[in-house]
Formats: sequence, C-alpha cells, structure tokens
Amino acid sequence: MSRVLSLTLQDRSEASRAEIAIRQAVIAGWTGRDPAAVEKHIRELEALGVKRPAMTPIFYRVAASRLTTEPEIEAVGESSGGEVEFVLLAHAGRLWVGAGSDHTDREVEKYGVTVSKQMCEKPIAPTFWPYEDVAGHWDRLILRSHVIERGKRVLYQEGAVTAMLQPQALIERHATGGRLADGTLMFCGTLAAHGGVRPTREFSFELDDPVQGRKIAHSYQVRTLPILG
Repeated sequence: MSRVLSLTLQDRSEASRAEIAIRQAVIAGWTGRDPAAVEKHIRELEALGVKRPAMTPIFYRVAASRLTTEPEIEAVGESSGGEVEFVLLAHAGRLWVGAGSDHTDREVEKYGVTVSKQMCEKPIAPTFWPYEDVAGHWDRLILRSHVIERGKRVLYQEGAVTAMLQPQALIERHATGGRLADGTLMFCGTLAAHGGVRPTREFSFELDDPVQGRKIAHSYQVRTLPILG
C-alpha cells in the first residue's frame, strides 16, 4: 500500500512539484558513526526500560501511510515526541535527501520499539534536494530542531550529520545491491536532545546547508487524543 505525497524536488537551478508514490518506509535506528557512543546510549535507554536492539544499525519497517507533510498530527496520550533526522528518498532512479521527524511514543517504546515506531505519524518536510548536489560537502550539513516550552521557542537538537553513518553506508547495510528501490523513503538516525528526550507538542525541524546557503524546514503541532482505558 503506497502513500502519495505532493513534494517539491529542488536542484540548484529549479524546483518542480511532483506527486510521488512512496511504497516502503524504513526507520534506521542506532546509526551513529561512533560505536562507543552508540553503546552508551543503548545502556542509557536500557536503564529507562527500552530493550537493547537486536543489531546496530537496525532497520524498522513502518507503514508508508504514516508519512505526512501536514502541519498537524494526532497522537494518543501525552507521551510522544519528535526527533529530527535526514531522510533519503529513491525516486525516478535518483537519490534525494530531505528532513523528517521520527515522532515516537516514548511509553510504548519501553514495550517494543517496533510497535512504538508504527504508533505515530511521521512528518516530513515537503522539499527534497538531489543527493548529488550535497554529496561533495555532506559532512557540512546540520540538523536542527526546536520545541515550544512554556510559550518559548527552545533549541531541542543541533549537530552535524557526521553523527550518523553516511547515506551510502546505511543503504549498503539495508538494501540488496547497495541501492534503495524506487519508492522507498528511509529515516536515517537522530541526535541527542538538549535536556533529554521528552514529549513535544510543537516541533520544528530543519536540514541546513551552510555551503549553499539554503535549508529544508518544516513544523507541526500535535493534537492529543485521550486515553480512555
């Protein structure tokens, strides 16, 4: 079952709007380049009740229907939160890069990470760049997110994409032949949160290219649904 999204494909000279069918959504987890840092984070989450992953990196599948570019999502209860990631899209024989939020239910995560990934919609920014436009300066790209807390905009995450494995390294570990099938979108890992991971009701995120002076950005709000039993 595919999800059709209206996306802007923007190269260095022009932008075009396209209706793109995404047939497969993948959430890559534990993608850090530093194995010691990955292990430290695994132990931190184990202390909170989150089970150790079966392997690192690990590739969770979620329904493509969970992907959205809308400015509002719905989530059950008060325990879910966003986290910024760069995302890869295979379309028309090319690889594209964008930004998304792996919005996750933190309480369900203690029960099962795979289930928690499926629980929430996955917001993505509607603009994508050709990967070849940024491949030469990939390690200069910055991921950043903000939340609204007590009425103020607060920096939640910020760091270089160097914290995560490079795109081709992730693709080679996931896909047969080292290439994503057309219609596949992959979330590629996230950064530590300033002040710790916590529920977020208003979340904005961006992929910043300081070399070319441009950003891919998106924001969304969470409409909370009640837990009645």
